[in-house]
Amino acid sequence: MSSAKVAMIVAASRGIGAGCARELAARGYNVSLMARSPEVLDLAAELGGTAIQGSMNNPQDLQRLVQTTLTKFGRIDAVVNSFGDPARPDLLSISDQMWLENFEMLFLSVVRIARLVTEPMLNSGGGVIVNISACDSQEPNLGTPFSGTLRAAMEGFTKLYAKRYRTDKIRMLSVAPFFVADSMAELEGWNVPDDLIWGRPATYSEFAKTVAFLISDDAKFITGTTLKVDEAYSAAI
Repeated sequence: MSSAKVAMIVAASRGIGAGCARELAARGYNVSLMARSPEVLDLAAELGGTAIQGSMNNPQDLQRLVQTTLTKFGRIDAVVNSFGDPARPDLLSISDQMWLENFEMLFLSVVRIARLVTEPMLNSGGGVIVNISACDSQEPNLGTPFSGTLRAAMEGFTKLYAKRYRTDKIRMLSVAPFFVADSMAELEGWNVPDDLIWGRPATYSEFAKTVAFLISDDAKFITGTTLKVDEAYSAAI
């Protein structure tokens, strides 16, 4: 069994999740991936890792991902909780079912994965969990109602978990981007400002380097916080 560190990435078939998988594999991690799309199986084969098809809203799929990872690699050193983009409905048109589905995706999946990976991380002497948030998570915006409510809760859990397990050398952080895309065509329908710092969004590869830094020992004193990667667009200090 390889002695390389192991990173588990969810929602990894494309976008931020796939970018993080590629970056961590390039840095020598064995990667274990999950997504609903069958494309995740091709990406895992490309990166020399393993993958399952499954939904982060399904507790059995999360359990299967963790067990598959441990069976294949024997350990879990890092987790990246990535997510698909939630819908953007008008506030009071959101049904109870839609609230519950997004609560499961943006909050409860993080709690469930933490329950599943904490013991393996304790057995390995520590680990890091990075949750992908969004820069409006603490600044509720009517255009993105789930970020200002459910991602805010996720960041609260991030702080609590970090306090609970910091002396066990398990860190949890959130990272909150603005726009991330490899082309402007991907952002059709979004209100993208025309004064982005580099004249374009951060690419998936560029954003993944921030996630990789947070997972690395270079960031070993950083835990329980949310790092904004947003070109100072959010008003929060």
